[in-house]
Amino acid sequence: MRNETQRTVPARADRWLGDRMHAVWDLLTGRPVSLYAASVLRIGYGLLYLVFLLREFPHRDEIWGPGSAWTPALARELFEQTGWVSVLALSDGRAYFELCYVLALVTSALFMLGWRTRLVSVLFAVVVTSFHSRAIFMTDGGDNLVLLMALYLVLTASGRRWSLDARRNKWKPAPASSAPQPPGNPLARQLRDSRTTMVTAVHNCGMFLIAAQVCLLYGSAGLYKVQGSTWGSGTALHYALNLELFRPWPVLSHFVDEHTLLIAAAGYLTVLLQVAFPFVLFGRLKYPVLTMLLGMHIGIAVLMGLPLFSGAMIVADAVFLPDRFYTFLPQLCRRVGRRGDSTGPVPARAADAGVVPAQGGPGGALGPKHPVVVPAERKDTHDRPETAPPRLPSTGS
Repeated sequence: MRNETQRTVPARADRWLGDRMHAVWDLLTGRPVSLYAASVLRIGYGLLYLVFLLREFPHRDEIWGPGSAWTPALARELFEQTGWVSVLALSDGRAYFELCYVLALVTSALFMLGWRTRLVSVLFAVVVTSFHSRAIFMTDGGDNLVLLMALYLVLTASGRRWSLDARRNKWKPAPASSAPQPPGNPLARQLRDSRTTMVTAVHNCGMFLIAAQVCLLYGSAGLYKVQGSTWGSGTALHYALNLELFRPWPVLSHFVDEHTLLIAAAGYLTVLLQVAFPFVLFGRLKYPVLTMLLGMHIGIAVLMGLPLFSGAMIVADAVFLPDRFYTFLPQLCRRVGRRGDSTGPVPARAADAGVVPAQGGPGGALGPKHPVVVPAERKDTHDRPETAPPRLPSTGS
């Protein structure tokens, strides 16, 4: 009896382990996950970097060009030590730099629109890496996050939703089902299936990397804040609001800093959200947490003047929203649009619609305020005069 029990326990453990491995393999290769979230990341980071390059267009030469204090020669010397690369450092010519800048703008726009996404995603990663490493001493946390996400998005199939590629594939003529299909080559079919499995697995791994990166970022930031004395005393945001480098609106910063209790509560809530973020992703609690993080990033963008960092974090948080959320958004917009149309002016009636005047209700009360519209097929019956109903003889009281 004991021997049978000893043999049964390892068998059950092996079966359980095999089932778990099979489930993980199905999750990895069964179907691509979070296609809408990948498209939101593509659109968000493409738009962010396009706006960033357009904003710095008047200062492009001082930051990345030949007129920069950090000359291309110094950049190449640093690249030999750090291993960074940049296409901007290949030449010191002004025409070459202007051409690279224009191509970077075009690449960011095409990546945002999702045109030939597989190829353009690689070009976008090259653009972000080149501009980041060319002026590496002028970057901040937002630039670092955009660089990481640009590299991760190369692995994903981010052009299958909300893109020009998806629109083009949608309008492709479908093959006629009645036409006889030639027998496929088994080797070609196996290669096609292997390619599909590999693309799905690489996409899913890329999305898991993005999610893990965001969790690591929030968790490490929260743990570092816990170690600081200013965050423990609730005064960290007070000092941040009084730094001249991060005060784009001094009057607004001073107004917010006057509410001491609110500042302390916001500091403690920030630490709590960041530390707890990786642990609330598998339940419905993540939705209010993501909403509060959205408010936090908007506050950072406005009060501290860090729009690129806040935008990069807001877009990164979108990876945790399921596809059903994004598919529900168009329906919600249509409902809001229909509700807005219903509150507008009443549309004019057709000229041939028959209208019955408002009639008196029982007891002398008025009937409905709006006239009753009679269907067109019954209009002729109302246009003809009707005979008066027979009058009943009155009886004396």
